[in-house]
Amino acid sequence: MAGRWIEQWEPEDETFWHESGERVARRNLWFSVLSEHIGFSIWSLWSVMVLFMGPEYGIDPAGKFFLISTATLVGAVVRVPYTFAVALFGGRNWTVISALTLLVPTVAALVVMEPGTSYTTFLVVAGLTGIGGGNFASSMTNINAFFPLRKKGWALGLNAGGGNIGVPVVQLVGLLVIGTAGAAYPRIVLGVYIPLIIVAALCAAFRMDNLRPVQNDTGAALQAVRDPHTWIMSVLYIGTFGSFIGYSFAFGLVLQTQFGRTPLQAASLTFIGPLLGSLIRPAGGWLADRYGGARITLWNFAAMAAATGVVVYASGIESLGVFLVGFIALFVLTGLGNGSTFKMIPGIFHAKAISKGLRGEEAAAYGRRLSGAAMGLIGAVGALGGLAINLAFRQSFATSGTGTAAFWTFLAFYAVCFTVTWSVYLRRTAAVSAKPQLSYAEV
Repeated sequence: MAGRWIEQWEPEDETFWHESGERVARRNLWFSVLSEHIGFSIWSLWSVMVLFMGPEYGIDPAGKFFLISTATLVGAVVRVPYTFAVALFGGRNWTVISALTLLVPTVAALVVMEPGTSYTTFLVVAGLTGIGGGNFASSMTNINAFFPLRKKGWALGLNAGGGNIGVPVVQLVGLLVIGTAGAAYPRIVLGVYIPLIIVAALCAAFRMDNLRPVQNDTGAALQAVRDPHTWIMSVLYIGTFGSFIGYSFAFGLVLQTQFGRTPLQAASLTFIGPLLGSLIRPAGGWLADRYGGARITLWNFAAMAAATGVVVYASGIESLGVFLVGFIALFVLTGLGNGSTFKMIPGIFHAKAISKGLRGEEAAAYGRRLSGAAMGLIGAVGALGGLAINLAFRQSFATSGTGTAAFWTFLAFYAVCFTVTWSVYLRRTAAVSAKPQLSYAEV
């Protein structure tokens, strides 16, 4: 694992970038997407497995929501150490390791997925799939280091969007299995992913690189923890990515529980929202590159609140058609918001570097150092938003039999995110530090 180290990397140098840097960065991006894609599929595996769990499993809807919540929680927690693993082991090396570890939850699910298995065992195995969520943090930290600031919105959006597509893809695989073999054969889904995990690890080993300048820096982590913008962006990312992953995990169960859909009917609809939300994420990054991440994020939250209002209305009148329109619109908007919020992170820390008097590559290196550390923390907190959504659904269905109360809560939170984005980044010239003041409108 000691090979393929790049000793010098200066993406902000346009000559270096055009002569060799861009080609190397793009190659690493494509294979990072592949590994992260498989990681997301394994992380969201139990959003599919619960569709196979009929009455013979003896688990009620609240219990199923708790299974997927366990996977969400573990995926959020492991994002923090995964962020720093890139600098410790190297981006290429860690991608190989993290891909191979996905065999553990996949093989474990293959062994236990049958009626008669205890609920505790299902909880443990569902928790193991959470390691797939960690792949996002290490992948984003790695790709952030490869690209110049002017390309980060597009690159991070494409990397994350390609990974996010792992959610609808595993749901499509589940739909194919249920539609052809039936709901009694969940192990076929697992059998499909075992060779794909091995392929992803091999591709990373032979086609990716490690960056020597990316060094493990606990000082950067401490600075990121102390910076208020890390936590402000964490709140905004709860609203975008937390919604995306929470809705992705819960969508099929909501359709089954609230609208009485069969496993096949639910599976035939579940993948649509996550697929569109994943595909649109690079567009959110591109729009942020062009018009400013804060502006795109602000109006995206307004649109998310409006779409949630449609879902609340549809839930009240029990209209599946209107519900689907509102819910799928929410997925699309979470994807746009994911792209725009993640673009803001490197922009904020680059602006801090400028405010300190740094220029050129020195400012870019400072921005990469802090934004790479902050991304892991922000990604972890954002994923906890998915846990909150799943638990809110569990409580709402347990008390009233519908998800309406949960949706009212989500609508209120989007209003909070809109207010925070406007007041901190757009209301007036916002200070990164006391002097000089910089506008975040272009962040």
